Amino acid sequence: MIVASATLTSVDPVDRVDVRAPAAPAIFVVVATKGRAGPTATLCRFLARQTLPIAAVHIVGSEVSDVAGLDGCVPGLALDIVVAGAAGCSLQRNVALTSLFDRTDPPADDDLIVFFDDDFRPADDWLERAVGVMRRLPDVIGLSGHVLGDGVCGDALSEDDALDFIAGRRPAEAHWASGADERPITALYGCNMAVRARVLRTERFDENLPLYSWQEDMDLAGRIVAQGRIIYTPVCRGVHLGSKSGRTSGVRFGYSQVANPIYLWRKGTVRPLRALRFAGRALLGNSVRSLREHRLFDYRGRFTGNLIALADLVRGRMDPRRILDL
Repeated sequence: MIVASATLTSVDPVDRVDVRAPAAPAIFVVVATKGRAGPTATLCRFLARQTLPIAAVHIVGSEVSDVAGLDGCVPGLALDIVVAGAAGCSLQRNVALTSLFDRTDPPADDDLIVFFDDDFRPADDWLERAVGVMRRLPDVIGLSGHVLGDGVCGDALSEDDALDFIAGRRPAEAHWASGADERPITALYGCNMAVRARVLRTERFDENLPLYSWQEDMDLAGRIVAQGRIIYTPVCRGVHLGSKSGRTSGVRFGYSQVANPIYLWRKGTVRPLRALRFAGRALLGNSVRSLREHRLFDYRGRFTGNLIALADLVRGRMDPRRILDL
């Protein structure tokens, strides 16, 4: 439970929104969640502290229990809560996008649709900074921000850890989504990304990548990059807790580690060498780590899933949707 706001460290004022300028783009936030109603409520409290108002927060659970107690959890925050009826990051995000564009006041072309994981904790000015970047760089259609800490590959970070990172009491960790310089990127980081609404009028997340939908963010980036630039920006700061609840099984994830990159290679949204690097790194890493039991991750299950995917590849029947049968 968050009982105190994080104090932001001083940062360069570039990309602050000028109140004298024309009205800022409207901001819509999408959160897909499964089994994490409590952490999602905490994220809502972070969203309520944002320095720019949010037009609506669309929260999509796979079932009713995923969103239990969220309605009205933060007074004044406009929540649109939807139950998708099935689990899947791509599916649930697409349900949110359909709901957004079906509104009586749907997003305008240059409005921002922001995707946060339910265990992401944005700095209070994340949205303001994103709007500032998009105004300054009209050719940019998507961005991801500076991940100060990420618990996805190790022990999950705590809510107190997030506050310490954001307040500067704990130094930022090395991460591919880090650094002081703004730069072009080829893949968005799905835990924190903003995309111009005009792009998402026609593009959707690929529902052939089911459940955890591994690499759905890279696939989206590979499709939308034809419409403009995608960048990393250091001014949008936050922390990915890397919660271990609500994850898919080791075997299923292991299958996705091989099948999804190969599928995206065949689809044309990921370059061959990159796809092979993702799949090969997973195979090598899981084979070594599977030699002993790990307290956090089911590497033996992942390696088994890798091998099932390879066997399916040889047989000509590898398909990301096969994890639904595993």
